[in-house]
Amino acid sequence: MQNDFLPGKPAPKLKPTPANTEATEQTVPFETPDQIRAHDQASDSIEPKATERPRGTGHHWFNLPWPPNRIEIILASVVLLLAVGGTFAYVKFHKAETPQPVAKIAPVVKTPPKPTTVASTLSGLPVAPEVNQRPVIGIMIENSQTARPQSGLSQAGVVFEAIAEGGITRFLALFQDQQAANVGPIRSARPYFVQWNEGFKAAYAHVGGSPDALANIKDWGVQDLNQFYNSAPYHRVASRPSPHNMYASVVDLANLATQKGFKSEFQGFERKAASPAKQPNATSVDIAISSTLYNVHYDYNPTNNAYMRSEGGAAHVDSETSGQLAPSVVIALVVPMNAGAKTAQGGSYSNYNPLGSGTAYIFQDGTVTAGTWNKASNTTQLTFTDAAGAAIKLNPGQTWISAVTAASKVTYK
Repeated sequence: MQNDFLPGKPAPKLKPTPANTEATEQTVPFETPDQIRAHDQASDSIEPKATERPRGTGHHWFNLPWPPNRIEIILASVVLLLAVGGTFAYVKFHKAETPQPVAKIAPVVKTPPKPTTVASTLSGLPVAPEVNQRPVIGIMIENSQTARPQSGLSQAGVVFEAIAEGGITRFLALFQDQQAANVGPIRSARPYFVQWNEGFKAAYAHVGGSPDALANIKDWGVQDLNQFYNSAPYHRVASRPSPHNMYASVVDLANLATQKGFKSEFQGFERKAASPAKQPNATSVDIAISSTLYNVHYDYNPTNNAYMRSEGGAAHVDSETSGQLAPSVVIALVVPMNAGAKTAQGGSYSNYNPLGSGTAYIFQDGTVTAGTWNKASNTTQLTFTDAAGAAIKLNPGQTWISAVTAASKVTYK
């Protein structure tokens, strides 16, 4: 006999009993065992409908019910939409938090800053570039005993020294780098000072001058600041007797020169870096310019690589600073001199010839170089060459140049 309840075989469906109908033995048709068996075999041969396919036998690896019903499809769609929307929102609102790749920045190569200073055309010292655009101011300064100590000499870039008359020396002080507030006493012009001044194309400050000098200033077209015709920048002080009491500031004189359109386009001295000698051979220098009161002595100071100046047997000081004058370079020029025009007192003005060439002694770094000075014309610059004809370059700083009449007037040790 067949077992109708074997595993895996669906149980036979029973026909539902009609509602409100009571089952009685009279209403249930009688079937023999063979009829029941035949009926069961017929039921086994009929396949279940597609809608009655057992759930949970789908091919998905989760073995979810398949095919899904309508509710499951809706739920799955909602879950999918939420997932997509959530992902979009996260990306949009958390984008800033997402670590971004760091771009490699090429190293910045710094360009060296342009130099803020340049070498002064006048002194060779470092100055702001605009300083070289100022007019050079050449000022005639007296050196009589009554005029000492003078004001402003320590701030000059270049100083020329020569005899005016009667053995009394006088200075031409050239200013550009430093604008001394008080310079003097200011005195009259001489032709050779004018010629040295013209090498720097300087505005020339003086109070009158010798007849030859005044004629030369006019003939040579000098940028003239004669106090006789330009009194505003000049003033007299009460602490000294006239005519030894005329003073002026470099700023006021430079302003006047600028108003007049004066410019200083010139060739400065050739310069080199200071290099103090390990074994100095000229630490004591004597220059016999005139007489005891005007002869000059220098002591080399290795500490500041400068020459401490004395005259008349005493330290030569600046009245404004009370400090001893200390040029970086001292030069002695051997220059021919003869008697010039007569003075009002019956004497003679000195008359040097600063053009041409001659012997020069250059003291710097504690050493001396014997060479030659050269000046071809009024407007050309004074130059210095050695025995081989090469330029003798000067240290930066104040250069003090003294004129003597013979080489024997210069001694050193």
